[in-house]
Amino acid sequence: MDAGRGPISRYAPDAQKRPPRRSGRLPRRCYAERVSEPGVFLIPALAVLAPLFARSISAWVKVPIVVFELLLGIAVGPSLLGWVDKSDLLNWLSEFGLAALFFVAGNEIRFRSLGSGLLGRASLAWVGSLAMGLAAGFLIAPGEAAVIIAIALSSTALGALIPILRDAGELGSPFGKATTAMGAVGEFGPLVAISVFLGTRSPGLSVLVLTLFVVITGAAILVAIRMQHGHLHRLVSASLHTSGQFAVRVVIFTLASLVALSALLDLDILLGAFAAGVMWQIVMRSAPEEDLEQVESKIEAIAFGFLVPLFFIYTGVTFNLDALLGSTQALILLPVFLVLLLVIRGVPAQLVAPKGAAPSERASLGLLSATALPIIVAVTAIGVDEKVLDPALASSLVGAGMLSVLLFPLVGMTLRPADARRTSRAST
Repeated sequence: MDAGRGPISRYAPDAQKRPPRRSGRLPRRCYAERVSEPGVFLIPALAVLAPLFARSISAWVKVPIVVFELLLGIAVGPSLLGWVDKSDLLNWLSEFGLAALFFVAGNEIRFRSLGSGLLGRASLAWVGSLAMGLAAGFLIAPGEAAVIIAIALSSTALGALIPILRDAGELGSPFGKATTAMGAVGEFGPLVAISVFLGTRSPGLSVLVLTLFVVITGAAILVAIRMQHGHLHRLVSASLHTSGQFAVRVVIFTLASLVALSALLDLDILLGAFAAGVMWQIVMRSAPEEDLEQVESKIEAIAFGFLVPLFFIYTGVTFNLDALLGSTQALILLPVFLVLLLVIRGVPAQLVAPKGAAPSERASLGLLSATALPIIVAVTAIGVDEKVLDPALASSLVGAGMLSVLLFPLVGMTLRPADARRTSRAST
């Protein structure tokens, strides 16, 4: 199948020759071949295999599931086995999976517990990262490509870190809060930068449009804060174990609404997804604890059980391994970008380190803060589509992001002393 074409488009000429059918359904042959698209079966199968692989080696080393999802996607994609190709259907599901990842990230962040001081220091750290990224970008590829490199290198994959922190019992600890603050700003900041600097409009107009988005979403969040949630919580509770599933439907509607608003204003849709997660968290903050846990479980089941794995596996499928291996410069730059991620994100992260943090804890914070991938994938895709970033350079950046997800959390959580983890759990 041709890359970038949908699974039905191949049959459009034949469909035009046939007489119109009375039924509104797809022709039987077209429907059958659409369903038989290998990716429709293989990607869900790989999503099942990834946690099995991760669990099978967990006794020796704890590797994030996302690493296996990426590697399996590369294996079955055009770069290696060629079993799965690009398609409109898989691309759409992948985009929604990325939006779900940012929704969960927005929903997980407890801004009140983080405090304005911590977020302020994390914001200052991100500005420093962006400045360092611009300097590195102009040395590597002057022009608009330098902006793309800077945005990519100033990002942090909060969506990948949240499950790691949660599983380690660190979300509520000072270390976990510092990491979450770096991740929150490291995802939101690059999204704003993408919308301002990489849009089709002038930067001045982009700022005005972004301001309009902030005003609209801010008003929606303010309404969510001040409205009475009792009736909504009762509807959620009454439908938790019925076919109504009101909470899940509201989540999907909220996500779709703010993503649509982002698209309407020609902003990155991930801004809307992130804002939707924040708004849903506010709406449900006073719900009964038992109901809240069940709703969170359902949302995570949809996100991490279906949509998010599709995004990471399809990212592997679309990864241009040939462009990376075919360019000596790209191969050389891959470890360079990995080191730059560690320096550009890890060094400024020390601004948010907890007071009295040991050197090993500071190193762990720097490594986790340097973990990046979703923003790198999004911003390099924009650069390649706009023909301002070389595909080989994009593959090198994405490859560095993949390695950061594989190596940095693994080393970072290993460096964190066991007694510090136990103290964190006890304090929360």
